[in-house]
Amino acid sequence: MIQFSEEQAMLLDTAQAFCQQQAPIAQIRNRIEGDQALDQPLWQAMVELGWLGITIPEAQGGLGMDLADTVPIIEAMGRQLVASPMLATTLAIQVLKTNGSDQQQEEWFPKLAAGDIASVAVTEAGGAWDLSLTDCELQDYEGGLIFKGTKTFVQDAAVSNLLIVLARYQGALRWCLVDIGDVPASNIRREAVIDETKKSYSIDLSDVCVSRANVLPGTDTLTFELATLLLLSAEMSGGIEGTLAVIVDYLKTRKQFDQYIGSYQALKHPTVDILMGAEMVRSHLYHAATLWRQSAGSAELESAVRMAKCCASEQFAEAGDRGVQFHGGFGFTYECDAQLFLRRALWGQYQFGDERYQRQQLAALLW
Repeated sequence: MIQFSEEQAMLLDTAQAFCQQQAPIAQIRNRIEGDQALDQPLWQAMVELGWLGITIPEAQGGLGMDLADTVPIIEAMGRQLVASPMLATTLAIQVLKTNGSDQQQEEWFPKLAAGDIASVAVTEAGGAWDLSLTDCELQDYEGGLIFKGTKTFVQDAAVSNLLIVLARYQGALRWCLVDIGDVPASNIRREAVIDETKKSYSIDLSDVCVSRANVLPGTDTLTFELATLLLLSAEMSGGIEGTLAVIVDYLKTRKQFDQYIGSYQALKHPTVDILMGAEMVRSHLYHAATLWRQSAGSAELESAVRMAKCCASEQFAEAGDRGVQFHGGFGFTYECDAQLFLRRALWGQYQFGDERYQRQQLAALLW
């Protein structure tokens, strides 16, 4: 079942128009070349649209909507390759919403709705997609707690106000709030990743001290994982549409033997395959979003979300590869926009599990 609400339709239209006007590909390239950690005017515009407060209760400065309502926004951003702290902050809000105490939520939700940036630190150097294999530790220290360990692939850490770190305390996994000001600047290092639009960092948390009050009472990690997979699928769904637009534009522009190359079946048929793949991904994506909104049973929801991520990983990687190939020799140059989408596809494919890993998890759920 797929339900696409009026609110989602309005958000999609608004987000598509906003991203096309405020974040064209040329601007994305300028941000890469300028190595900007944050496009402040773009971020402020998103804050003013209320996107950061979508899942925050109205009483705490938000709109009181659902994570499913952020899916059209992330999808529209994916189409234009917009890389902002929106995704990282939304996931941090989800962790705080699921696991935080009333006091922690009352402290941070108004700040995040007003534009403070947050990120979630879960991945480690070993690269395990299974969060239960987390090695980073919290240890007792002088009435408080002290970290031992390093996190990698922490998105937008350099501009974040808050980190939510997954660590092991007394043998159990716990979420812990960390004020970015408590982390020495030298411990935050920029990572070189395949998608240059992403601002990814490793953070050495060793010897960073926090109060016991910073530990979230909840210990749910599955909801965070599923939320991440859902929004990654949305970003990749938009990326496929963006790739298709680049391909179609080139097929209608480039001529060979006095014919537009889009007239040749060898290119038309694979292009239609990409379109069909895009529609398949969107079907899985909005089915999963529908189940999220309906608070479906955990097994049913998890199956739908993992199917969406599996499908998005495969189809976006294929579309990105075709986009480069269809452009011929030009496709292999840095000046070709198709390679930007391929980079995003490969980044998303391996975040929180590729298609093979998702199928392994699905096997345990379905049989």
